[in-house]
Amino acid sequence: MQIKKVAVLGAGAVGSYVIWGLSQAENLSLGVIAEGERAGRLKENGCLINGQVYRPEVWTPKEAHGADLLIVSLKYGALPGALDSIAQAVGEHTIVMSLMNGVDSEEIIAQKVNPDNILHALIKVASHKEENGYCFNPETTIGIIFGEIKPPFESERVQAVCTLFENAQIHFRVTDYIKEEMWNFLPENLTFVDRTSRAEILESEEAKIILTSSGMGSYGPAQEYIPEYLTRGNALIHFTGYTTEGTLGARLKEAEVGTPVQIGGTLVKKRAQVEYTTEYSAHAKADEMIDFPKKFKHLELVLVNHGEADTKQIFAERIINEVDTDRVGILGCGYFFRVNHDGLVKSMSTKFE
Repeated sequence: MQIKKVAVLGAGAVGSYVIWGLSQAENLSLGVIAEGERAGRLKENGCLINGQVYRPEVWTPKEAHGADLLIVSLKYGALPGALDSIAQAVGEHTIVMSLMNGVDSEEIIAQKVNPDNILHALIKVASHKEENGYCFNPETTIGIIFGEIKPPFESERVQAVCTLFENAQIHFRVTDYIKEEMWNFLPENLTFVDRTSRAEILESEEAKIILTSSGMGSYGPAQEYIPEYLTRGNALIHFTGYTTEGTLGARLKEAEVGTPVQIGGTLVKKRAQVEYTTEYSAHAKADEMIDFPKKFKHLELVLVNHGEADTKQIFAERIINEVDTDRVGILGCGYFFRVNHDGLVKSMSTKFE
């Protein structure tokens, strides 16, 4: 998929940034949608941006129809009156990107076009009007943040927009959490990090707070963050939940500063400060967990992989007595345990036969 034709609806503060950036792209048909007197002014005067006149084409909605990408950059209050124009411009395969304030412009646009055409986005640009037109600082502009609201996040159209913006002067970032980022009650300095941008976070020397799932330090994004920040003497790694024996979180607690810690197949020297707050741990209680397998009949096998070794055994024995199953496996220690009605049996095999 390649974007060859882009229509912009709204050539004000936000639209000016888009027009400025896309005017730098090669082999691109770029037009502003306008009618009547406004169309006449744009054809005569062009768009004055940062003291320079840019002259994109000027299209009616019908002339814009079938554009590969439609960027809606109107003021929010003007959207209801522009819905018919948007509907005329959108073709079967047109990507529609709204850069308006608010979190419901996509829903409003979806009243007139297929919601599947909409690619959710927001923009962060400090643009203002002066005598020499709309002005902004290209270097400090964050730009357009966009992404799919459901998998696949690396869709063909996301890649096509990335290619377009890379070949222009548009600053942009793709996110897997676009709906969350669009909610304007989030702090301005809060950024959602997806798997593609973790490397950039790790390389940055700026002060930051990273909130991540950890699986007691042994799973999830924490596997990338902990080895890096553990080596930094000015870093703090804070666990906000229980860490069971044998997990990386527990081993970090036991290790002295300056001593190596085994992480995967690598020894990493602990230089960072490590702290723990267990009050936020939210594991279900034993009674709550055992209620789940009770809902099933004739289970062939139940595997227990929760808690310390001794509590696993106690819980497994409860399962054999209270759940409709003849076998319970306890994971851990490099081998399995098998529990049956005759008691606890150690199994050197990793299979239950």
